[in-house]
Amino acid sequence: MSEAGALLSVRGVKTYYGKIIALKGVDVDVRQGEIVTMIGANGAGKSTLMMTIFGTPQAREGTITYEGRDITKMPSHQISRLGIAQSPEGRRIFPRMTVFENLQMGAAVAGMQHFDEDLEKICALFPRVKERLQQRGGTLSGGEQQMVAIARALMARPKLLMLDEPSLGLAPLIVKQIFEAIKELNRSQGLTVFLVEQNAFHALKLAHRGYVMVNGVITMSGSGKELLANPQVRAAYLEGGRH
Repeated sequence: MSEAGALLSVRGVKTYYGKIIALKGVDVDVRQGEIVTMIGANGAGKSTLMMTIFGTPQAREGTITYEGRDITKMPSHQISRLGIAQSPEGRRIFPRMTVFENLQMGAAVAGMQHFDEDLEKICALFPRVKERLQQRGGTLSGGEQQMVAIARALMARPKLLMLDEPSLGLAPLIVKQIFEAIKELNRSQGLTVFLVEQNAFHALKLAHRGYVMVNGVITMSGSGKELLANPQVRAAYLEGGRH
């Protein structure tokens, strides 16, 4: 059964790549207004879960419900229209387009009537993006590209923002800025965020609740504070990891 009041509920999900099972029966809930994080080593299946929720690949077993609606077999473009936006691992902005054009692409999902108002909010949240609006995406630094990727997802006016490894390969100062922006969006707009992240210390500090994934299985869950204090989590993911 999905948890009462869950905006997103994943139950018994199994995902395969060919004959290799990547997710082995995953249960996750994300409630309205929460920041939920999933931590785990590289290759644990975190990104696969993100992609499965978004419909590529589709779950072979189990169910994914969003706002009480079964989206398990729905194609990605339909899922994006329901108010779920994803900032995928590796940023994947359009390198030949300007930052402004990248943001227009994000806004196209929600319709362009709120574009100016939303652009203003994005520029306040990420001043660096404002400075780079006329620059091509491919010429930006990694941190700037990550900010643009999150900004593009936000331009779709999502109810649920899914972020896959937003801190990957970035300098600690930029990581801090990005996590502060996520916290601010949640605090000021009540935006629900599901965050997959290898940087366990930052992610658990930020999150209301967290899950630990090992080899396609959820091995632990609890509040961000509980997981930060858990000796097993500390030994596996936090020793020497306080950036």
